[in-house]
Amino acid sequence: MALELVALRGLGLGDLLTAVPALRALRQAFPRHRITLAAPRALEALLPLTAAVDDQIDVSGPGPVPFERPDIAVNLHGKGPQSIEALRRTDPGRLISFGTGPPYPEGVHEVRRWCGLLEWHGIATDPADLTLGISDRTGPAIVHPGAAYPARRWPPERFAEVAAALEDVVVTGNADEVPIAGEVARLAGLPPERMLAGRTGLADLIDLVSRARLVVCGDTGVAHLATAFCVPSVVLFGPVSPALWGPPPGWRHVALWAGRNGDPHGLRPDPGLLKIEVSEVVDAVLEVTS
Repeated sequence: MALELVALRGLGLGDLLTAVPALRALRQAFPRHRITLAAPRALEALLPLTAAVDDQIDVSGPGPVPFERPDIAVNLHGKGPQSIEALRRTDPGRLISFGTGPPYPEGVHEVRRWCGLLEWHGIATDPADLTLGISDRTGPAIVHPGAAYPARRWPPERFAEVAAALEDVVVTGNADEVPIAGEVARLAGLPPERMLAGRTGLADLIDLVSRARLVVCGDTGVAHLATAFCVPSVVLFGPVSPALWGPPPGWRHVALWAGRNGDPHGLRPDPGLLKIEVSEVVDAVLEVTS
């Protein structure tokens, strides 16, 4: 009978990508275990690229987790109490989690947080192990103006100025981001076929980023895809410091931040984000692509 490990990460695209080093560390530490990831089904296309997961169960948020008696349950979701209780209800042989082991660390990068949890339990990790592939940079530049909350959305007219300054550019976004992406494409004078928002599923977006020559976006999941495929990127941060969620230093990633913290779930663009000017972004594009 196979040994079973279930890991909970019931969050979004960027959240999963920042957990890749931890998942790969689990794969290395427990090679005889079948690893099941409890995460939103919408992320399914990404899982084979991690080379760390054998199966998936569809879980959004901290649970419940429909799994019975795993040998090991790993909480990569949060500090509890909901996620801890959800995994306890699976009746695991061993539970690895903040709240039952080390204290939850504040003010550290998200990648480092989950690697630190495993290291506390004696599991070796490599926080730099983020790569899913390397872009051949034969595809277009990507401008992605959307983000989960308005606080992290740079104004569309500014994104449009950046897009207009680029050659061979497309505008991306999910179905909810069609209005803002459409405004960016219109203001930039792009033809309809260059506005891809709402027309690409996750598998399509992964393929697009995996070939891209550049990504310009806010603090959102596409930024982490750019990191994963070693695509030069310019990422605009507002209410949250890039020290917590930004790309790793080097390899042509630039994180722009005005140095102000705010509410990442705010209902209007963060004042610090608005301090970033179009000229700064264009200069950063030249820096990462030259």
